[in-house]
Amino acid sequence: MFEEGPVGTDSGEQGELFPDASLPDELVGYRGPAACQIAGITYRQLDYWARTGLVVPTVRSAQGSGSQRLYSFKDVLVLKVVKRLLDTGVSLQNIRVAVDHLRRRGVRDLARITLFSDGTTVYECTSPEEVVDLLQGGQGVFGIAVSGAIREISGTIHEFPAERADGVEIQPDDELTQRRKARNAG
Repeated sequence: MFEEGPVGTDSGEQGELFPDASLPDELVGYRGPAACQIAGITYRQLDYWARTGLVVPTVRSAQGSGSQRLYSFKDVLVLKVVKRLLDTGVSLQNIRVAVDHLRRRGVRDLARITLFSDGTTVYECTSPEEVVDLLQGGQGVFGIAVSGAIREISGTIHEFPAERADGVEIQPDDELTQRRKARNAG
Protein backbone atom coordinates (compact mmCIF):
# COMPACT_ATOMS: atom_id res chain seq x y z
CA MET A 1 0.00 0.00 0.00
CA PHE A 2 1.25 3.46 -0.86
CA GLU A 3 -0.46 6.63 0.20
CA GLU A 4 0.43 10.04 -1.09
CA GLY A 5 -0.28 13.68 -0.67
CA PRO A 6 -0.26 16.32 -3.38
CA VAL A 7 3.06 17.17 -4.95
CA GLY A 8 3.96 20.84 -4.83
CA THR A 9 5.29 22.76 -7.77
CA ASP A 10 7.97 24.81 -6.02
CA SER A 11 11.31 24.07 -7.64
CA GLY A 12 13.42 26.00 -5.14
CA GLU A 13 15.04 22.90 -3.71
CA GLN A 14 16.19 21.75 -7.14
CA GLY A 15 18.69 24.59 -7.30
CA GLU A 16 20.35 23.36 -4.11
CA LEU A 17 20.64 19.78 -5.30
CA PHE A 18 21.94 20.59 -8.77
CA PRO A 19 23.70 23.97 -8.47
CA ASP A 20 24.14 24.37 -12.21
CA ALA A 21 20.32 24.07 -12.60
CA SER A 22 20.71 20.97 -14.75
CA LEU A 23 19.40 17.50 -14.25
CA PRO A 24 21.55 14.43 -14.78
CA ASP A 25 21.74 13.46 -18.46
CA GLU A 26 19.27 10.66 -19.20
CA LEU A 27 21.73 9.04 -21.62
CA VAL A 28 24.43 8.79 -18.96
CA GLY A 29 24.52 5.65 -16.90
CA TYR A 30 26.59 3.71 -14.44
CA ARG A 31 27.47 0.04 -14.73
CA GLY A 32 26.19 -2.41 -12.14
CA PRO A 33 29.26 -2.47 -9.87
CA ALA A 34 29.33 1.34 -9.68
CA ALA A 35 25.56 1.52 -9.06
CA CYS A 36 26.01 -0.98 -6.21
CA GLN A 37 28.75 1.05 -4.54
CA ILE A 38 26.86 4.33 -4.91
CA ALA A 39 23.60 2.87 -3.55
CA GLY A 40 25.25 0.73 -0.86
CA ILE A 41 23.92 -2.62 -2.06
CA THR A 42 25.44 -5.90 -3.16
CA TYR A 43 25.69 -6.97 -6.79
CA ARG A 44 23.54 -9.96 -5.91
CA GLN A 45 20.75 -7.60 -4.75
CA LEU A 46 21.12 -5.48 -7.88
CA ASP A 47 20.93 -8.49 -10.15
CA TYR A 48 17.92 -9.95 -8.31
CA TRP A 49 16.06 -6.62 -8.34
CA ALA A 50 16.73 -6.22 -12.09
CA ARG A 51 15.65 -9.79 -12.91
CA THR A 52 12.44 -9.47 -10.86
CA GLY A 53 11.63 -6.01 -12.24
CA LEU A 54 11.88 -4.19 -8.91
CA VAL A 55 14.51 -1.72 -10.15
CA VAL A 56 15.47 -2.05 -13.79
CA PRO A 57 18.13 0.01 -15.55
CA THR A 58 16.55 2.69 -17.72
CA VAL A 59 19.63 3.74 -19.70
CA ARG A 60 20.46 0.26 -21.03
CA SER A 61 19.32 -3.20 -20.00
CA ALA A 62 21.46 -6.31 -20.32
CA GLN A 63 21.14 -7.91 -23.75
CA GLY A 64 22.70 -11.33 -23.30
CA SER A 65 26.06 -12.49 -22.08
CA GLY A 66 28.74 -9.84 -21.80
CA SER A 67 26.47 -6.81 -22.10
CA GLN A 68 26.40 -4.24 -19.34
CA ARG A 69 23.35 -2.71 -17.72
CA LEU A 70 23.52 1.07 -17.33
CA TYR A 71 21.67 2.67 -14.42
CA SER A 72 20.67 6.34 -14.57
CA PHE A 73 21.04 8.79 -11.70
CA LYS A 74 17.34 8.28 -10.92
CA ASP A 75 17.76 4.47 -11.00
CA VAL A 76 20.62 4.71 -8.49
CA LEU A 77 18.46 6.97 -6.32
CA VAL A 78 15.63 4.42 -6.36
CA LEU A 79 18.14 1.66 -5.50
CA LYS A 80 19.27 3.67 -2.47
CA VAL A 81 15.66 4.27 -1.34
CA VAL A 82 14.84 0.56 -1.74
CA LYS A 83 17.88 -0.34 0.36
CA ARG A 84 16.80 2.03 3.11
CA LEU A 85 13.23 0.71 3.09
CA LEU A 86 14.48 -2.89 3.28
CA ASP A 87 16.85 -2.00 6.12
CA THR A 88 13.92 -0.70 8.14
CA GLY A 89 11.83 -3.81 7.67
CA VAL A 90 9.36 -2.79 4.96
CA SER A 91 8.18 -5.83 2.99
CA LEU A 92 9.33 -6.29 -0.59
CA GLN A 93 5.67 -6.25 -1.67
CA ASN A 94 5.15 -2.76 -0.19
CA ILE A 95 8.50 -1.59 -1.56
CA ARG A 96 7.43 -2.75 -5.02
CA VAL A 97 4.30 -0.56 -4.82
CA ALA A 98 6.36 2.43 -3.63
CA VAL A 99 8.95 1.93 -6.41
CA ASP A 100 6.24 1.79 -9.07
CA HIS A 101 5.02 5.14 -7.78
CA LEU A 102 8.52 6.67 -7.62
CA ARG A 103 9.32 5.60 -11.18
CA ARG A 104 6.58 7.86 -12.50
CA ARG A 105 8.22 10.91 -10.95
CA GLY A 106 10.97 13.09 -12.28
CA VAL A 107 14.05 13.84 -10.20
CA ARG A 108 12.64 17.31 -9.47
CA ASP A 109 9.50 15.81 -7.94
CA LEU A 110 11.44 13.20 -6.02
CA ALA A 111 13.57 15.90 -4.39
CA ARG A 112 10.46 17.22 -2.61
CA ILE A 113 9.30 13.89 -1.21
CA THR A 114 9.85 12.38 2.20
CA LEU A 115 8.81 8.76 2.50
CA PHE A 116 7.49 7.54 5.83
CA SER A 117 6.64 4.03 6.85
CA ASP A 118 5.15 2.39 9.88
CA GLY A 119 6.70 -0.90 8.78
CA THR A 120 3.57 -1.87 6.86
CA THR A 121 2.49 1.04 4.70
CA VAL A 122 4.71 3.53 2.89
CA TYR A 123 3.46 7.11 2.87
CA GLU A 124 4.58 10.04 0.76
CA CYS A 125 4.70 13.49 2.34
CA THR A 126 5.53 16.65 0.43
CA SER A 127 4.81 19.27 3.08
CA PRO A 128 5.37 19.77 6.82
CA GLU A 129 1.60 19.70 7.30
CA GLU A 130 1.36 16.22 5.81
CA VAL A 131 4.14 15.02 8.13
CA VAL A 132 2.32 16.46 11.16
CA ASP A 133 -0.95 14.82 10.06
CA LEU A 134 0.80 11.48 9.71
CA LEU A 135 2.54 11.74 13.08
CA GLN A 136 -0.62 12.76 14.92
CA GLY A 137 -1.80 9.17 14.61
CA GLY A 138 0.66 8.36 17.39
CA GLN A 139 2.12 5.36 15.61
CA GLY A 140 5.87 4.98 15.31
CA VAL A 141 7.17 5.78 11.84
CA PHE A 142 10.50 6.35 10.18
CA GLY A 143 11.23 8.72 7.35
CA ILE A 144 13.48 8.86 4.32
CA ALA A 145 14.06 12.33 2.88
CA VAL A 146 14.61 11.62 -0.78
CA SER A 147 16.42 14.95 -1.16
CA GLY A 148 18.98 13.71 1.40
CA ALA A 149 19.58 10.59 -0.67
CA ILE A 150 19.96 12.78 -3.77
CA ARG A 151 22.57 14.88 -1.99
CA GLU A 152 24.48 11.77 -0.89
CA ILE A 153 24.49 10.35 -4.40
CA SER A 154 25.39 13.71 -5.96
CA GLY A 155 28.35 13.96 -3.60
CA THR A 156 29.84 10.60 -4.56
CA ILE A 157 28.60 9.71 -8.03
CA HIS A 158 31.26 11.81 -9.80
CA GLU A 159 33.90 9.46 -8.36
CA PHE A 160 32.61 6.61 -10.54
CA PRO A 161 33.04 6.14 -14.28
CA ALA A 162 29.94 6.90 -16.33
CA GLU A 163 29.02 5.85 -19.85
CA ARG A 164 26.66 7.28 -22.42
CA ALA A 165 24.17 4.94 -24.02
CA ASP A 166 24.69 6.61 -27.41
CA GLY A 167 28.42 5.84 -27.37
CA VAL A 168 29.55 9.48 -27.16
CA GLU A 169 32.66 9.63 -25.00
CA ILE A 170 32.32 11.43 -21.68
CA GLN A 171 35.12 13.89 -21.14
CA PRO A 172 36.32 13.93 -17.55
CA ASP A 173 36.52 17.34 -15.90
CA ASP A 174 39.89 19.01 -16.11
CA GLU A 175 41.64 20.09 -12.91
CA LEU A 176 40.33 23.66 -13.06
CA THR A 177 36.72 22.50 -13.44
CA GLN A 178 37.14 20.08 -10.54
CA ARG A 179 38.51 22.85 -8.31
CA ARG A 180 35.66 25.19 -9.30
CA LYS A 181 33.07 22.52 -8.48
CA ALA A 182 34.74 21.78 -5.15
CA ARG A 183 34.84 25.47 -4.25
CA ASN A 184 31.16 25.95 -5.17
CA ALA A 185 30.13 22.83 -3.22
CA GLY A 186 31.90 23.92 -0.04
